[in-house]
Amino acid sequence: MKTPVTLFLLAANIAIFLLQSQAPDGLLRLYALWPLGEGFQPWQVITSAFLHGSLLHLAVNMLGVWTFGRELESTMGSARYLQLYTVSVLAAAATQLVAVSFGKPVPTVGASGGLFGLLAAYAILFPHRKLLLLFPPIPLPAPLFVVLYAAFELYAGVTGTLAGVAHFAHLGGLVGGLLVLGGRRKGFRRR
Repeated sequence: MKTPVTLFLLAANIAIFLLQSQAPDGLLRLYALWPLGEGFQPWQVITSAFLHGSLLHLAVNMLGVWTFGRELESTMGSARYLQLYTVSVLAAAATQLVAVSFGKPVPTVGASGGLFGLLAAYAILFPHRKLLLLFPPIPLPAPLFVVLYAAFELYAGVTGTLAGVAHFAHLGGLVGGLLVLGGRRKGFRRR
């Protein structure tokens, strides 16, 4: 299975995290997604997706990109997959910029928006696949898993549960993934 975009995303995120660990403040100040008027620069809508707040944050996001990205890229083709990931990252950033305009001006980092776009695409392209909840360990069809996860993200975002997590960015990434696929499964390679 040839998945050059997925491998590039993994390598780039890991390399940038290593660089970030050497100069965290400089990278965050310039490349994290800052709210409008609080240090925002246009490139941050992309660069913020390559920064992470901790090794665990990086590991969880890259595990998701690896798990879903390889099969999606193999099915969709590299160009369409890159489009899916990019639109999801941009939609996540746009949603986060709107969300933080109502709260404290804090920077946002992480590939979660792109990952949520991948989850949406996975649910559309593989609706009969089972995904396992961690707590409790219950297998669910991919579309149900994604709907429940999105409902949790919406609840957590509205109530402020799990502060410090960009719940609305996750939802924006999910919507970005849905927009790219448009609910269709036609035109993709089948293995």
